[in-house]
Amino acid sequence: MNSHSEITDVQPAPQDLPGGDLCLANARLVLSDRVVTGALTIERGEITGIVEGDRLPAGAVDCAGDLVFPGLVELHTDNLERHIEPRPEVDWPHLPALIAHDAELASTGITTVFDAMRVGSIHSGKGRYIDYARKLADELLAARAQGVFKISHFLHLRAEICSETLLDELAGFGPEDRVGILSLMDHTPGQRQFRDLTALKTYVARKRGMDDADFAEHVENLLGLQRRFGARHEAGAVQEASRLNAVLASHDDTTAGHVATSAANGVGFAEFPTTVEAAEACRTHGIAVMMGAPNLIRGGSHSGNVAAEELARADLLDIVSSDYVPSALLLSAFRLAEIWDDLPRAIASVTANPARAARLTDRGTLAKGLRGDVLRVRTLGRIPLLRGVWSRGNKVG
Repeated sequence: MNSHSEITDVQPAPQDLPGGDLCLANARLVLSDRVVTGALTIERGEITGIVEGDRLPAGAVDCAGDLVFPGLVELHTDNLERHIEPRPEVDWPHLPALIAHDAELASTGITTVFDAMRVGSIHSGKGRYIDYARKLADELLAARAQGVFKISHFLHLRAEICSETLLDELAGFGPEDRVGILSLMDHTPGQRQFRDLTALKTYVARKRGMDDADFAEHVENLLGLQRRFGARHEAGAVQEASRLNAVLASHDDTTAGHVATSAANGVGFAEFPTTVEAAEACRTHGIAVMMGAPNLIRGGSHSGNVAAEELARADLLDIVSSDYVPSALLLSAFRLAEIWDDLPRAIASVTANPARAARLTDRGTLAKGLRGDVLRVRTLGRIPLLRGVWSRGNKVG
């Protein structure tokens, strides 16, 4: 079972950007339980005041009735991997990729991100892929320490159970890396996300350029890896999450049995359960359910799994992740506001709830003493338009 100690972000701000001072007034402030007209003050990067009313203090930014709410908290995004490998087998320089990724997220309203990196590699057979996470993590942590980033970055290790080198790669990380999340990823063909081998074939063929024979060899290799390493890798990854003091997450739970195993392992939240059965079991076990914003916006899963909207309407959705489209996170909150007819609840699914799941206690709601990570948003019909993004009171978008 994992420790439940709380963590806060201690990354330094750039030397020329100390915690900023700001007053956003005449705004509709989205609090945890209601929306009020008022002013929000940030001093030295921290929220110091929330006052109701439409008064404009001297020097305040007149928001003219725009919404103001916390910066978005992203727990699982493939966006960094897209930047370091913009096309298959194209290795992009990592520091420029990190900077571009950071700037892109800031431009979409994400002020806290857990950068997902795969651990566990396959060095033989079709579909091989090599380890990269330790080197990339070193570069990310160095850039963070130097104040390069606009927003707050943490590590999310995606532990590939169906691989050859998972435990060796995990051993290269330590508590000093402050890994926030470790997720258990089992992409063995024929189960979980890829119960439908046709969907897997479409995905792999597009990404890796495999023909029928290549794909058949790839599937057989993965099945063999699962038989050889699956149980040992899963048990070892659970132990490593505890050693690293990381929140443990499951991925693509499909059955009540999967969820029962997740609960026994000490999982804190479930990433993208694929069925209503699994989501209901998560409720029973007190495991928060996270779904992808693209699924919600598109009206369904591209892999043929359960629709996020179906879970939302059944009160089985707690957290939304941008997954592979950063701009979808803000959009998804407003789609949920329509479904639930409850804007504060919808905003919490992309702010307070993911912060809580990741054991971050210094952000996610508008409250005195918390980080000055805030967004100013105007709506154009049903579409949210970002008017400003502040990280610790500094304007970053």
